Order: sequence, then C-alpha cells, then structure tokens
Amino acid sequence: MEITTIGLDLAKSVFQVHGVDATGQVVIRRSLRRAQMLPFFARLPSCLVGMEACGTSHYWARELIKLGHQVRLMPPAYVKPYVKRGKTDAADAEAVCEAVTRPTMRFVPVKSPEQQAALSMHRTRDLLVKQRTQLVNMMRGLLAEFGIDIPKGLERALLMARRIVDGEAPDVPTEAAKIVSTLSQQALDIHIRLREIDRDLLVWQRGNNVARRLMTIPGIGPIGATALAASITDPRQFRSGRQFAAWLGLTPLQKSSGGKERLGRISKMGDKYLRKLLIVGMTSLVRRAK
Repeated sequence: MEITTIGLDLAKSVFQVHGVDATGQVVIRRSLRRAQMLPFFARLPSCLVGMEACGTSHYWARELIKLGHQVRLMPPAYVKPYVKRGKTDAADAEAVCEAVTRPTMRFVPVKSPEQQAALSMHRTRDLLVKQRTQLVNMMRGLLAEFGIDIPKGLERALLMARRIVDGEAPDVPTEAAKIVSTLSQQALDIHIRLREIDRDLLVWQRGNNVARRLMTIPGIGPIGATALAASITDPRQFRSGRQFAAWLGLTPLQKSSGGKERLGRISKMGDKYLRKLLIVGMTSLVRRAK
C-alpha cells in the first residue's frame, strides 16, 4: 500500500510519523530519531506531509520540499480539535494527518532562511530592549534609595550610566557604587548591541523590496517594515485588510449566538510583536497630528 498522506509530529530528538494510503487506512505508525528523518523521507514517494507550525517546522518543510514532498504547515490551535483523547506523540501525529486533508483548513506559508534570520534579529532586539529597561529601572531604584534622582527618559539614564562608568562615582557607599557601576556598564553594552542590530535591520530593509514599499506607509519605520516583511511570507493569503487585521488579533472577538451579534474586545490571537509595532506607529502619528 502506497503512502499518500503523512502527519508528522515534530520534537527535538524524537519525531512521530503517521501515514495513510488513499483510502485512509493506516500504513505506517512509527517514531524516528533526528538522524533518521531525511533518509526515511528520501526513500518515500512524493506525498502530502502535514506539520504543526512551530520554531523548527519551517526548516523541516524546506528540507522535505527539496525531497519532492508537498508540505503543509498548520496552526497548532486548528489541529488540536482533531486529537481524539489524551496527549501523546502518536495521537498528535494522527490528528495532524487528519487535519491536513480538510478542505477548509488554513495553512501557514513556509518562511525562507532570510526571513527567519530577520526575525531572529527582531526577537533578539526585543529581548535586549527589555533587559536594558530592567537595568535602567534597577539603577533608578538603587540610586533613589540614597537620594539621587535620575531625570525621566532613557537618554538621560544612559548619560548618567556613562558618567558613572567614566569614573564620576555617585555619593553612595563603596559597595553600592560597585553595583551601580556594574549595572551601568551592562546597560551601555546592551545599548551598543541594540544600535548594531538596528543598523543590520536597516541594511536588510534597504535590500528588500516589500520592506521598502512598506516604509512608504505613514507610521511604519524600518523596524515595523522589516518585521512585517519577514513575518508575512505571502500577503495574497489574506482576502482583505480586515482579514489581515483578524490575523493580527486587532478585530473584535465574536460571541454571537441565536442570530444576535455580540462583539467584545480585540481577540489578541495574532502576533503581539507586530501588533505592538503598529500601535506604537499609530500613536506617534496621533501625537504629531496634535
């Protein structure tokens, strides 16, 4: 019996395979180690392979496409209703195999390595911004305990950190001065790394046609343009702007029943990073308009 559809449950080391033939009969149900993945699929004839969209799914999708298979990625939330009972790798693979054949299923386009590289810069940048904020807040709190107030604003806090690193120690005990100096040095180092990432993103934006076109929209800068271009592989998957807004989680959550429409707050089901960038850009436009 020839395998026509495979549900693949991804993991770090052990992968579960669930394959069926054209009539839906189970042909294969087994687990594979990481080193066995590509040799196993290389021996199979071309078939439909379904996977849940996750951090490693785009890599495996590209590798299986090279072997001649037709790969479809699906949001995990859309696959979960097909799990019959319990939580096992075999049950998950069977649910993926069932979900990928549904005619109304929505699929996730496969990202290119360049898009994933751009997104890695965005994720790292977002983490470093949070760490810089934590360090600055820690500095403010410690110095405030000794009656030293840092004016509001990131630039003023970094200026104070630069003075402390250059030897202008605040009037605090020696132990506290050493801690504040350590925090200041770390905050300045992270700030330098953030500027390097911003320069790399600007170079990527100038070399990407979609990002350059997005930059023409008011309220979207290099960060927002590169994030949108890297996150959305195929804009044609959205029929309208409202569907794109629903994908981002910017449309109301519906709880309608009995012919009565009940709309709640925004669903927040999409990419919160993209949503944050769009809201920040819109807020800056409103501020400048005032």
